[in-house]
Amino acid sequence: MFRTSRLARLLPLLAAIACSSDLPETQPAPAPATPSAAAVPSVADSSAADSLAGDVAVGTGDGNGASTAATVAPAADTGAISVPKPAGRSKRDSLALVRAIRAGRAKSWPAGPTALDGAVLPRKRIIAYYGNPLSKRMGVLGEYEVDEMLRRLDREVERWRRADPSTPVQPALHLVAVTAQGAPGRDGKYRLRMDSSLIAKVNGWAESRDALLFLDVQTGWSTIQEELPRLLPWLERPNVHFGMDPEFNMHYDRQGVKPGAKIGVYDARDVNYVVRTLSDLVARKKLPPKVLVVHRFTRRMVTNAAAIRPDPRVQVVMHMDGWGPPWLKYDSYTDYVIAEPVQYTGFKIFYHNDSKKGDPIVTPEELVRLRPAPLYIQYQ
Repeated sequence: MFRTSRLARLLPLLAAIACSSDLPETQPAPAPATPSAAAVPSVADSSAADSLAGDVAVGTGDGNGASTAATVAPAADTGAISVPKPAGRSKRDSLALVRAIRAGRAKSWPAGPTALDGAVLPRKRIIAYYGNPLSKRMGVLGEYEVDEMLRRLDREVERWRRADPSTPVQPALHLVAVTAQGAPGRDGKYRLRMDSSLIAKVNGWAESRDALLFLDVQTGWSTIQEELPRLLPWLERPNVHFGMDPEFNMHYDRQGVKPGAKIGVYDARDVNYVVRTLSDLVARKKLPPKVLVVHRFTRRMVTNAAAIRPDPRVQVVMHMDGWGPPWLKYDSYTDYVIAEPVQYTGFKIFYHNDSKKGDPIVTPEELVRLRPAPLYIQYQ
């Protein structure tokens, strides 16, 4: 299997990290850091993938993206899996999809506690647009004018409704509310906090579409324990949820390293701290359960994942946040999300990075074949 070097994976990220000036931490930066990292190779090799060949029927495309193969069989303990091979997909893509399906159907999903009344998951699938409106490089949230961005989100929501009519779709905006920075800033924390006016603006956009709002944190040299409390007033709102990104948490053995120079780490105790804090908030304010999105595209990004303890009031999504060709994304989903079940699963699509080498972008029709089919989809 092709393996990208660490340097090759980090070059896009290093090139995109913004070097902020000494702006006040409560003011938005003109160019927040870009959270863009390549999907990492899975632990499987080509011989392991080829061993699935006897269990997969790979269809052929008709030139218009349609497939002549049967759809995937329902999850079961035994039986062959048939997957389509639309135009532009390689056999390697199809074999990696089969590997993911086989790995996922061998486990019980969701892995955590039963959903409470009012919970978003698993009753709905969340389709989120990610980024920061102050940066065109961080994702679609800032790449387009607001009306155009929302129209594009509407189109994605409709695509998912057609791909899986049995699961209602919930739109969302995923705002990076604390951005990692290439310069230390006045307090030396290599992160910049967005102010309340920016959060309020994006929340207004979300409310115009009956969408959820996620507040995402890139801690830099700060900690999640320092950054979460100041966002709790926003999280008191029923439509506001939370995301935490290990990639830019340099607090552990990465301390002394600028965000983006190496991939950061969260431990299960950090995730459990967020779960406890959100659970207490939900109980005190009598709110519906919160959704917590944890980004992941390497095993080491989340250490001791088996020790994460979901709570009925907090729905934990382990989110495959890597870019690359379809086979690499499926392998990462298998090795870093399915292999260590927490509760619910997510999958990220990069409009530009996934296709910049000519590879096709994974479609809703393909993702709903996964076992488990991700219930949180993020577009950047």
